Amino acid sequence: MGAGDAVRFAFGTLSVVPVRVERWDRAAAAGGMAVAPLVGVIVGAVAGGVGAGLHALGASALLAAVAAVAVPAVLTRGLHLDGLADTADGLGSGKPAAQALDIMKRSDIGPFGVVTLLLVLLAQVAALTACYGHGWVYALASAVAAAVSGRAVMTLAARRGVPAARPGGLGAAVAGVLAPRVAWAVAAGCAGLAAAAGVGFHGLTWLRFLVAAAAAVVCAELLLRRCRTRFGGVTGDVFGALCETAATAAVVVLSLR
Repeated sequence: MGAGDAVRFAFGTLSVVPVRVERWDRAAAAGGMAVAPLVGVIVGAVAGGVGAGLHALGASALLAAVAAVAVPAVLTRGLHLDGLADTADGLGSGKPAAQALDIMKRSDIGPFGVVTLLLVLLAQVAALTACYGHGWVYALASAVAAAVSGRAVMTLAARRGVPAARPGGLGAAVAGVLAPRVAWAVAAGCAGLAAAAGVGFHGLTWLRFLVAAAAAVVCAELLLRRCRTRFGGVTGDVFGALCETAATAAVVVLSLR
């Protein structure tokens, strides 16, 4: 399988970038999940750049942050936010695994999903507002780091040993496609790049970027463990929830500059 197939799979399944996905087999899924953080680079750069542009035109840090949070939702058709809401409804339902999975498949959003979406989006906006308060360059770097962290944990969740909760769907297509050493190497590489991005700022900012990447992984792994216990594995919704959880954790840490 060529690198092009992997990149097309990643962008075709995790964004609205118009690419033709020619292969949907396990090999393509493995390659796509391995390069998933590349999608985060593009999404984060566009999000942070839009916010930076508004800030440069005189918009408040709050308005810039709102725009930066809205862009990823547009570039993913709200896929990950929908997964977050559905996962929250499933976890909060208190139903057996099969019934909880049925709840997650419904098109509506329940109270747990609404509250979770509200709190996560507020946290993202508040954190990015603080980041823009430190300058648009820092905010742009933070947006990219958070978006990459969100996709890196999706790579981790696609490692062997993490089963699919049910047959069919994107979750089953990508569950267990990567060797653990590959998945962890990708995550470690993303953390290293985040630290490198922080070197250009004063003091120990590089360490804050590294801690942000680590916090993203820790929070996502805790959620993944809960979902495996509760649902028996992962679904496409769980992947989306992991992405949003990790991105939020990362940008909150970065806002504490």
